[in-house]
Amino acid sequence: MSLTDSDVTHLLLALVVLLAAAHALGWLVARVHQPRVAGEILGGLLLGPTVLGMLPGWSATIFQGGDATAAGLGIAYQLGLFLLMYCAGAELRSILARRERRATVIIALISNAVPFLGGLAFLKVYDTDRFLGPARNETAFLLVFSLAMAVTSIPVISRIMADLGILGTRFARIVLSVAVLEDLLVYMVLNLALALVTPLATEAFSLPAILGIQPTSALGNAYHVALTLLFLVLPTLIGPGVVQRLTTARARSPHRASLIAVQMGVMLGLTALAAFLGVSPIFGALVAGVLAGDLRGDAEHARQTIQSFAYAVFIPLYFAIVGLRLDLVRHFEPLFFLVFLALACVVKSASSYAAARIVGEDKRGAWNLAVALNARGGPGIVLASVAFDARIISEVFYTILVMVALITSVLAGSWLEAVLMRGRGLLSDDRQASAATPPSGRQPGRHT
Repeated sequence: MSLTDSDVTHLLLALVVLLAAAHALGWLVARVHQPRVAGEILGGLLLGPTVLGMLPGWSATIFQGGDATAAGLGIAYQLGLFLLMYCAGAELRSILARRERRATVIIALISNAVPFLGGLAFLKVYDTDRFLGPARNETAFLLVFSLAMAVTSIPVISRIMADLGILGTRFARIVLSVAVLEDLLVYMVLNLALALVTPLATEAFSLPAILGIQPTSALGNAYHVALTLLFLVLPTLIGPGVVQRLTTARARSPHRASLIAVQMGVMLGLTALAAFLGVSPIFGALVAGVLAGDLRGDAEHARQTIQSFAYAVFIPLYFAIVGLRLDLVRHFEPLFFLVFLALACVVKSASSYAAARIVGEDKRGAWNLAVALNARGGPGIVLASVAFDARIISEVFYTILVMVALITSVLAGSWLEAVLMRGRGLLSDDRQASAATPPSGRQPGRHT
């Protein structure tokens, strides 16, 4: 398929404007020590129907250049999402290698189960039918709603703690290890929700369709749970270092394939395999990132190159397009947003606090853990965008979930910085570590 000059002009103009807005607003919010992702989404928000989109002819001129522009932005959006999951997976590998086992398991179980059950209980007493998407699947909506109550962001909170100079502390290890387990559970349940709204007829090129497995049947539910678990343990089944060996073998071949190309091929291949098997494609990208977490030497430098380019181009575009889709004028309910924000924060923080006290943390440390684990960031936004694309939730609820993810991330960063600026440790045994690297010396960073 070839594009006309007009198609190319519209598409490139839209990409340039989105990328410029994402980087400009991202840099601005990072200067005031807030998550860069908030600025990237804000950049898209300003360009969308909430602000500039209200000007006559603006959207038609920039973002509505026909099918070619829509397809191009869709590809950029999907690649940004896949690369975000790939980079998150690489972080998971390094975090999992140094987890605090007892505290991690107890806090993860309680701080994930209680908010999830709280979401289920809320739906029993409050009518949320208006937030259902076109799929009109109440079970899938129930799962997404409850996941939104429980999710914690690994990339956001890890970057916040890196900028504060506390990434090597016990506090950071506990928070990140808990977030790893929580996010893995989130993606597993999300995949089940997606399977419930996948029409068999529209997914002819997939294993479930070939086998005639109905997504909403008991067999279909068991199939998707089993396949999701299989993908979850895939890095363990094939063993560590498999991507390292693959890249080394290719690098020594007569044609000396690019290490970057090999790693991108692995990511795209696993993503395609996941989609074919009926697992959410984002799970394939996540697993590819986990496998890449073992890379060393030149292969590791190649992975870092992929990550740098992703964070420079495709991931900002993804978040900017997320913001572009928000309409705070016509598709937003401020009152329910405040109710959901308060409910999510109270239930998540209270359960995390209680779990921290159970494992022996003092009151100050338990509160700090509770606030940090309340940051929803990137995974919260991924949950919202994937559920919206799957027609599980309405545009109004999509907007609410994105705004909750942003605000909880900002609150977590501000709280932790304020605690450290008072010269107090986040946990009783982290006092010396945090005192050695005061937050006044932090540099603005990428809080994805």
